[in-house]
Amino acid sequence: MVGFTGKDAVLTRYAERLHELDRSKGQSLTRDAFRRLRRNRAAMVSIFVIVFIILAALIGPLFVPWTVKEVDWSAFRSPPDWAKGHYLGTDQNGRDLLARLLQGTQMSLLVAAVATFVSVTIGVVYGAIAGYVGGRIDAIMMRFVDIMYALPYILFVIILVVIFGRRPVLLFVAIGALEWLTMARIVRGQTLSLKEKEFVEAARAGGATTRTIVFRHIIRNLTGPVVIYATLTIPEIIIVESFLSYLGLGVQEPLTSLGTLISRGAEVFEVMPWLLIPPAVVLVTLLLGLTFIGDGLRDALDPKDR
Repeated sequence: MVGFTGKDAVLTRYAERLHELDRSKGQSLTRDAFRRLRRNRAAMVSIFVIVFIILAALIGPLFVPWTVKEVDWSAFRSPPDWAKGHYLGTDQNGRDLLARLLQGTQMSLLVAAVATFVSVTIGVVYGAIAGYVGGRIDAIMMRFVDIMYALPYILFVIILVVIFGRRPVLLFVAIGALEWLTMARIVRGQTLSLKEKEFVEAARAGGATTRTIVFRHIIRNLTGPVVIYATLTIPEIIIVESFLSYLGLGVQEPLTSLGTLISRGAEVFEVMPWLLIPPAVVLVTLLLGLTFIGDGLRDALDPKDR
């Protein structure tokens, strides 16, 4: 390389070779992890159930006789009626519950996916930088995390939603931007261990910049913990979104979510129980399935932690 001495070039090649060996070892561990995951019946069943729910939410509306906004003037507050195509009944406004349930599942999954992506991105970058740089910068960054932990999380989400509006995109960002704290701590702890590895030391001796080491060497080796925590974060975000929607601060009409459907169904449960039971069942199934998948991934990637 231009500007590198012969010694620097050797160190750089040594760092790359160590990184390749580490990645080969990681690929072998990944294969072992998949074998352990396949032996976890609860996790495998949960994967099939979650995939089924996702596919149903995405392509199900194509097979439902009624659309989300379509009103059946002859079937207000109607229980399930297969003759008219209302397989789960209708709500107070004559709208088909199955169509709204599929839309609500789509919205809840979308909120969970986008908010998890935002939280993982912020947490991984923040934690990796704090752990690798260390010293005073690490202390300041982690004290900020401690301060954020001490403040009521749900209050911050409510304030952000009230200030910036209740549009879905802002809801995604508001939840994700405050869900990264635990991820930052996990990544920082892993980075403190990884930065002492031989391939990082060799890369540093070869003149690699801090940015290159953090993004090319550190973050690439954090896939396991990040995937596990991201999987466990999704059900938590779904709960937060459902809670906000239940309070009237989440997804608003004409859109809907599982939380909104549960809120509306709870108001009339005594006279119209069919409005509450289906979205509640879907929500509980999602939460349990994602939790079992997260536990399965944790056991597969770290079999000692059981």
